Amino acid sequence: MDIRQLGYFIEVARHKSFTKASRALHVTQPTLSKMVKGLEQELDVVLIDRSARQITLTDAGEIVFIQAQKVINGLDDLSVSLYDLMNLKKGKINIGLPPVISTLFFPTIIAEFQEAFPEVTVMLVEDGAKKVEQKVLDGEVDLGFVLLPVNEDKFDVIPFVQQEIKLLVHESHPLADREAVDLIELKDDPFLLLSKEFTLNSRTIEVCISEGFTPQVAYESSQWDFIVGMVGKNLGVTLLPKLICDRVMDAPVKMISLTNPFPWHLGMILAKNRYVPFATREFISLVKSLPQV
Repeated sequence: MDIRQLGYFIEVARHKSFTKASRALHVTQPTLSKMVKGLEQELDVVLIDRSARQITLTDAGEIVFIQAQKVINGLDDLSVSLYDLMNLKKGKINIGLPPVISTLFFPTIIAEFQEAFPEVTVMLVEDGAKKVEQKVLDGEVDLGFVLLPVNEDKFDVIPFVQQEIKLLVHESHPLADREAVDLIELKDDPFLLLSKEFTLNSRTIEVCISEGFTPQVAYESSQWDFIVGMVGKNLGVTLLPKLICDRVMDAPVKMISLTNPFPWHLGMILAKNRYVPFATREFISLVKSLPQV
């Protein structure tokens, strides 16, 4: 069996299209089709149902897809392990993280890491926490920073930092002078939330529902500073980590505690049973050595 056959089949399965897969692989579609057909003939099973407009995997195809990924990942791990052996202080790290986390923590973290390991390349992939989880599982990034909890059957988890969630309201809001409020008191207020790809979005809605109401979501954004600006225009209220709220300057807003606060707990995640490269291990060690924010 040719390893290229497995790699080509994986791309077809991922893209659900020979055309898209051939573009991604930079090979012609006939070449790709021939390779996949050859794999089917060698295994003596049909892997792809080509009858529909969008191709789908057969039952056998699903099994081969899962196992083929393990084979390819295993070869990748072998290459990385050998590279580490020959280049102890060199390498690269692909890190997935939500934009909120990158702006809060990473300038300092990256500066310290690069000072210690100037020959290690650090690539940051910014995305919502849910997508970061998937990228870690797919091997697109080595390490992810996400809002906890996550499925610990799939991930190894290293706690990073824990913050309290605070309420931000316009300074003219009826509750602006309070030290603490119950969430239920905000049931008639429009809420401004981070976009749905951020775990804090669903967590906020879940907590509000547990407090007895479904929040009226007026706006969503992937940028926390835009949300704060909307609060400053008295367009709604929001719930954000204290660390972000503390950064709000020269805005007509007030930060208020919740009577029943819920945590914003961040952690580093790695896919279970995957090889952890030297550079990634050193990066984790550095982050763990930093004082809690």
